[in-house]
Amino acid sequence: GPNRVTLYRRAILDYWAENEETLGDIVTHVLIHEIGHHFGLSDDDMERIEEAAE
Repeated sequence: GPNRVTLYRRAILDYWAENEETLGDIVTHVLIHEIGHHFGLSDDDMERIEEAAE
């Protein structure tokens, strides 16, 4: 598999400009989401994990 995760700055900044979340929280979410997909987790799996962590 890939040895890197690519973050798309413009998409992240556009999302940040329109939402209440901090930039750090957005980047953390995207990284966890992409790493989760790498290990075979579905969007639903990751949503449950995020809810349990809150």
